[in-house]
Amino acid sequence: MNEARLVIFDLDGTLLNTIADLAAAANAALQANHFPVRTQAECQRFVGNGINKLLERALPQGHKTPQDVANMRPAFFAYYDEHLTDQTRPYPGVKELLVKLQAGGVKLAVASNKYQSATRRLIKHFFPEISFAAVLGQRDDVPVKPDPAIVEEILWASGAQKQNVLYVGDSDVDMQTAHNAGVRVCAVTWGFRSREELMSYKPDFMTDTPAEIADMVD
Repeated sequence: MNEARLVIFDLDGTLLNTIADLAAAANAALQANHFPVRTQAECQRFVGNGINKLLERALPQGHKTPQDVANMRPAFFAYYDEHLTDQTRPYPGVKELLVKLQAGGVKLAVASNKYQSATRRLIKHFFPEISFAAVLGQRDDVPVKPDPAIVEEILWASGAQKQNVLYVGDSDVDMQTAHNAGVRVCAVTWGFRSREELMSYKPDFMTDTPAEIADMVD
């Protein structure tokens, strides 16, 4: 990569292990609406496409309707906004990677399908020492990933060219987002999807540890 190197990170399952708090919020919403709760393993399969899709997937058969999802949203947000850092933690080695990349002059950004306010709060809470070029989550006026709009917005904000960009994520959604945006992609194996599933999307790189990502940028 040349000047204006940029690494775009997914959030959930890539920078932060958020699944316990997401599952707790989903179950709080299910209980508030008198539906059976889900296991954390089930919720891990439900995440990746935004909160509405998480809630739709968590609902039982026969109740996956727009109205049922809308009914679930207030309880989900009320719980998650109060508890989003209870059990969430950065994955081992992530902070060290971000510090190293920043020290090396690499621009950093976050592209998430988590709603914007929670995305910004989590980044500020766990990575206060990192100056991100952009921290973007799901917003009503922007299509969710795998639509490439969020990547295009980050490219505009950072001034980076596509050939100098590496997108890092843990899910099929991330692989598709990078491919749709025309940027290189690294699949991480510590997140919410299996190595086999990630391989089927033919990422440019795959890694088991954050430290290896620094070498991909260099």
